[in-house]
Amino acid sequence: MQKTQCLIIGAGPAGLSAAIYTARAGMDTVVAGCEPKIAGDYDIDNYFGFPETISGRELIERGLRQAQRFGARIVCQRVLAVHMDADGAFEVKTDQDTFAAQAVVIAAGVARVRPGIANLAAYEGKGVSYCVSCDGFFFRGRTVAVVGEGNYAANQALELTNFTSAITIYTQGKEPAMGEVFTGKLAEVGIAVSTAKVDRLTGEAALTGLVLADGGEAPAEGLFVAMGQASALDFAKTLGVLAKGAFIEADSEQKTNVPGVFAAGDCVGHFMQISVAVGEGAKAGRAAIAHVKERAGKADG
Repeated sequence: MQKTQCLIIGAGPAGLSAAIYTARAGMDTVVAGCEPKIAGDYDIDNYFGFPETISGRELIERGLRQAQRFGARIVCQRVLAVHMDADGAFEVKTDQDTFAAQAVVIAAGVARVRPGIANLAAYEGKGVSYCVSCDGFFFRGRTVAVVGEGNYAANQALELTNFTSAITIYTQGKEPAMGEVFTGKLAEVGIAVSTAKVDRLTGEAALTGLVLADGGEAPAEGLFVAMGQASALDFAKTLGVLAKGAFIEADSEQKTNVPGVFAAGDCVGHFMQISVAVGEGAKAGRAAIAHVKERAGKADG
């Protein structure tokens, strides 16, 4: 396990801005994230200080170089899960590594891939969940399904083995995209991966079964949604961070209700502009610095 003082999830404007502040303050900083959606070949004309047009890709590349100049480590790794330890520190698991951090800045955007299940919303809270850490306990010994095609789904399924052994992953018709390590772990514990598509859910008071697109049926008392990559909201739910709809709640200093967890950028649902994300990232970085110093002071005392 690697150790760092501040782990930033997301390498977009908010995440890189936070990294510039924390790294410049001498704090060991890791930014986990691959090419953000802004890093495309489209024109940006309204960013302060650039009278000439600049592409999203070039702006992000400049931000990366600046953060790295101050010592931030940028790793192209997908964060799969974040858990809080008993002492208030954090364990961040990626598709390649595990980090121990004193503070976490969530700047991962709001994208969530929907699984295309017709009556999914009707069963939310009645068998359908988006967070194994939150709800896995309620499905002890029961038959459960995970919908998703990648490492995020595989990791959620493996976490479920703490509660049940009757687990199947459905990729919703997509080709499985789990890495070799995760594929091996799934096989080792006997978790089946099916490319079938779950079309709709059945059950009176709560979920009891799945109806597949090919007309087949399968039993399931729980269904965990883990399509695509983990989103900011997924991390928030796992940590107990308050959210309103699809957005994380953060105060004027980008602090969430969980000490040591900060949020900035599109995931907090404010005016979704690069300039706003950069400003929020700076505030999140400053708040993270203060939090880590406070923890260090208590440890020394």
